[in-house]
Amino acid sequence: MDFANIGCSPLKASRVGLGCMALTGVYGEISVTQAREVLLAAVDAGINFFDTADVYGNGENERLIGETLRPVRNKVIIATKGGATRDQDGKQTNDGSPAYLRQACEASLKRLGVERIDLYYLHRIDRAVAIEDSVGELSRLVEEGKIAAIGLSETNVHTLRRAHLVHPIAALQTEYSLACRFPEEEILPVCRELGVSFIAYSPLGRGLLSGSLPGNREFAEGDMRRNIPRFQNENLGSNLKTAARLRELAAELDLEPSQLALAWVMSHPTQPLVIPGTRDPVRVRENAQAAMIALPRSVIDTLDVLFAAGIIQGERHTAHMLSRTGL
Repeated sequence: MDFANIGCSPLKASRVGLGCMALTGVYGEISVTQAREVLLAAVDAGINFFDTADVYGNGENERLIGETLRPVRNKVIIATKGGATRDQDGKQTNDGSPAYLRQACEASLKRLGVERIDLYYLHRIDRAVAIEDSVGELSRLVEEGKIAAIGLSETNVHTLRRAHLVHPIAALQTEYSLACRFPEEEILPVCRELGVSFIAYSPLGRGLLSGSLPGNREFAEGDMRRNIPRFQNENLGSNLKTAARLRELAAELDLEPSQLALAWVMSHPTQPLVIPGTRDPVRVRENAQAAMIALPRSVIDTLDVLFAAGIIQGERHTAHMLSRTGL
């Protein structure tokens, strides 16, 4: 496994981490036993970077991670998030107020069963609250020893710069993959300029690039992809044809498609860390091996052309979820 410091913090994370959202629903039902097997397989594979959030499974995701990883707590980095919540109708919304963030952080500490959270993200930017106020409160939580490092998720470079003036931002997490390349325009260069680690979530395009989509193209009840435009109708058909080219190239290189897709992300000069999610222990081990793959320039160039901007059809998320980002 290859490791990298998270921003200017002393945290040293595996460049392939584990995105844990899938371990409590969103892609269909999963047993606690299966979820724990995935977490332990990650540890065995050399992964020490685990990403969760207070809204995943309404807090159950944090409890699962805290309980399962407790025996190896001093060997792993746990990142969680606050600032995304639900209104009275159950609709997801953002709350970046200082009072709410303090409450959310303290609740996460209890669910995780830890004294300090290694990396705490502002999950979504609240446009009703100045970023200086949100990050200012997180900075106070750092001073109190409740947070080790601060991160932002799904925000633009202007907000990142403003936040960085209040307190050093260690990491910025945004969706990035062969199927989602917009961060290359501004976000990745600014992260490199500021010394902020870039954390790529959904680096496998929610299964599109790993070949793990259902063969009949029918997503299970409760699978969030049922509502995402790029996984619907003609969009999905077109995108699967594009993804097939990735599988063909991976086979030529004797790699799994997921390994090739992850290695491509990590080949960027910004040296992103990736947090692919999976519910399969075998996939965890395959993904971990991608950290040691150095792609030839010719392969990178080929993938750049195959997955040029605009090739993948359909938005990466629902209109409501996209409206909640700070991009």
